[in-house]
Amino acid sequence: MHFEILVEDASGKIMLETLVPRILGPKGKPHKYRIINIQELKHRTMMRMPRQLARTLPWDAILFETLAQQLKGYGRSLPPDKGAVIVVVDADWHDPLAFRQQLEDLAVPLDPKPLYMARLAIEEGEAWLLGDPEAVIAAYPFAKRYVLEQYEQDSECGTWEWLADAIYKGGSDHLTAIGYPEIGRVKCMWAKRISPYIDVETNRSPSFQEFRRGLLSLIPDTTAEG
Repeated sequence: MHFEILVEDASGKIMLETLVPRILGPKGKPHKYRIINIQELKHRTMMRMPRQLARTLPWDAILFETLAQQLKGYGRSLPPDKGAVIVVVDADWHDPLAFRQQLEDLAVPLDPKPLYMARLAIEEGEAWLLGDPEAVIAAYPFAKRYVLEQYEQDSECGTWEWLADAIYKGGSDHLTAIGYPEIGRVKCMWAKRISPYIDVETNRSPSFQEFRRGLLSLIPDTTAEG
């Protein structure tokens, strides 16, 4: 089985490059998979648009257009019996159920359509890192444990800021003052350092476990008769 996994951003890709092999096994043994940064795909979509339109369209509109085109291509190139597409994006400020339904509806008009599943990180991808506080402490022994202990799993609380308050010198206020691209660079560093310590089976993030179960559910049951 081949999996095309499209994830929100660079830090999400770094995280899943470590975690997916722990769910599916080493690449090619027996499953194959590719993890793709949606931000890179989004930029290609924007380049095909009139410049003014690309500048003014909201993120969601560009996201949906990007994913719709990708799914259309996968419908032609990735038969459901050979592979599946999984999209993972941050819920952010959206209503999770409604937003996920919007993502899943992108495949409805397609013919042929790929085997497709949408999953959300709630509120942000850093929730999956915070889902294993022991992993955070292993990567950052100086982490503020009382901050980690007060975090409510998958809560809408400013997730990356919460992680920053636990492990970043000066906390989220200092990092926010610096701004991008430093925030993006630091998020990638967190993903790279914490992910190797994460236990995928005991991670406490409900949205991570939903992703994990969903991924496993796409694997054909080779023990079934017929």
